[in-house]
Amino acid sequence: MIENYNLFLLVCGIAFLFGALFPIIFKRTPISLPMLQVSFGLLMGYWWTSLSFLNPMDNGLIIEKLTEIVVLVSLVGAGIKIDTELSWHLWRPTVRLLLITMPIGIFAMAVLGYYAFGLTLGAAILLGAVLAPTDPVLASSIQVGPPNTGGEDAPRFTLTSEAGLNDGLAFPFVYLAIKIAEAYNEGQQFTGEMLWSWFTHDVLWKIGAGLVVGIVVGKVLAKLVFSKYSHNTTISQGYVVIAITLLAYGLAEYVHSYGFIAVFVAAFAFRRSEREHSYHHKLHDFAEQSEGLLMSLVLVIFGMFLGQGLQAGVELTWRVYIVSFTFLLMIRPIGGFIALSGLNLPRTEKYAISALGIRGIGTLYYLSYALNQGFFNNEDALKLWIVCSIVILTSIFIHGLSATRLLKMMPNKPH
Repeated sequence: MIENYNLFLLVCGIAFLFGALFPIIFKRTPISLPMLQVSFGLLMGYWWTSLSFLNPMDNGLIIEKLTEIVVLVSLVGAGIKIDTELSWHLWRPTVRLLLITMPIGIFAMAVLGYYAFGLTLGAAILLGAVLAPTDPVLASSIQVGPPNTGGEDAPRFTLTSEAGLNDGLAFPFVYLAIKIAEAYNEGQQFTGEMLWSWFTHDVLWKIGAGLVVGIVVGKVLAKLVFSKYSHNTTISQGYVVIAITLLAYGLAEYVHSYGFIAVFVAAFAFRRSEREHSYHHKLHDFAEQSEGLLMSLVLVIFGMFLGQGLQAGVELTWRVYIVSFTFLLMIRPIGGFIALSGLNLPRTEKYAISALGIRGIGTLYYLSYALNQGFFNNEDALKLWIVCSIVILTSIFIHGLSATRLLKMMPNKPH
């Protein structure tokens, strides 16, 4: 039974009201909506500590399922709104961020987790894996605009496509961390045979199958939707958005592949069919509003969880703050610059892409999913929750204050 359930609904209602009035009241301020909602939740959580279901150590499954839904809706929205053609030249920055920047982030945070926080090897790799990907939910404010609304500049497109596809590298390392922790719990060594099994199944098969499932689902649904209604589509956009999400995710998970990849690719494949059709704009609007409502709910809950942790006296050492700022202000930007070096992009665009790697709700999902497998000890789990929460909170404020200014530095032209 959830204590103070009605009061919790009241708090969420106020948070939704913030979202409705935000463009009017805070339009001329540097404050972002996530900053406002997390701060509100934090204050409520600090002064009101009776919501036991917000304890991630005891209720990780609630966090996993709630954040999973938010990320899925966000991925659909990201895939639908991309106008950029599928060509190597235009997608090359995205590929470099995935293959260079993300591994750098995973390795650097794993080392920091191992030496700075005394995490076990599996937990250290998990820390790197959950913090490396750019969040598709909180990064929506710096992504491309609705479908067919004009040319997309390189920074916004690159950040959008990176957020949609980076699960392809995040999840394999999450599974690697889980397998190492499982072997450690059973008193075994993590052997080369286990590593090869991880590479062939969790990397090659799950990524490849996720891509195939996404393409098939997106193309088949597009064929059904546009075959009879190519000029006047009357099918409810809500049904289609939910169908793309659940069919792609469910089928991908059924064949043991990555559902997040499948959902983004399915939405993108759907978008490539009848790409000029106004129906895509309706789909985007529905997905964006759904994502905004769910994001508001999760951000308030996240803030309340932080507030209750502070009220309970959770220890925050100086190492947590140093590592958080190091990751956001040094590791990600440097990794981004390394990946984008040699590309024909203005220096300001490279800096914006490198600096705006926002961390958020996706991290909460990866972390809760891994810890719910039951192979990590409570000491590591608590450290992981503390570090990841502070990194997310820091990212919300740093990127909330800087994103608009960074993007204004960009030349407003399609790539």
